[in-house]
Amino acid sequence: MNLEELLTYMNAGNPLVVGTEAFDCMHALSYEAQRLTMELNSASHTPEEVRDLMSRITGRDVPEDFRLFPPFYTDFGKNIRLGRGVFINSCCCFQDQGGITVGDGTLIGHRVTVATINHGLRPDERHIHNLAPVTIGRNVWIGAGAILLPGVTVGDDAVIAAGAVVSRDVPPASIVGGVPATVIRMIE
Repeated sequence: MNLEELLTYMNAGNPLVVGTEAFDCMHALSYEAQRLTMELNSASHTPEEVRDLMSRITGRDVPEDFRLFPPFYTDFGKNIRLGRGVFINSCCCFQDQGGITVGDGTLIGHRVTVATINHGLRPDERHIHNLAPVTIGRNVWIGAGAILLPGVTVGDDAVIAAGAVVSRDVPPASIVGGVPATVIRMIE
């Protein structure tokens, strides 16, 4: 299985099951992500070098106005899509096998985690990785330490408060916070 076949398989919402060809392919590609993130995180880089490394991590060109403050962590990397003018602050973790899309102008605070995998709940199903994408709209602001769980969509212009755990979709132009995150108010 090659990368394109794997991405098609994963983006269709198929599970990754330990011991299958798809899982083995994903697992092999994760070593490349580990190597590249280690390179990103182990030295000081110019903004151009950071963009180059993120392009190699994601397997696609990132926009010239993309900014990231390392360290940054991902366990796959190839299923991240970044819009124009995106800023990612330090210590963020992207678990992207299910797909992470970040819209134009989005600001992501320190230590934000974006997860796209759940394991089966029963012990005999925990080897099954259930995938669901996370889609972040345009001009979103995600506060420090927030966690976005598999399958959520964050609407354009929304704000996610620091420390929030987002377990369901966030309406456009809303401010959400808490555990689990709920709408605090709308942005006028």
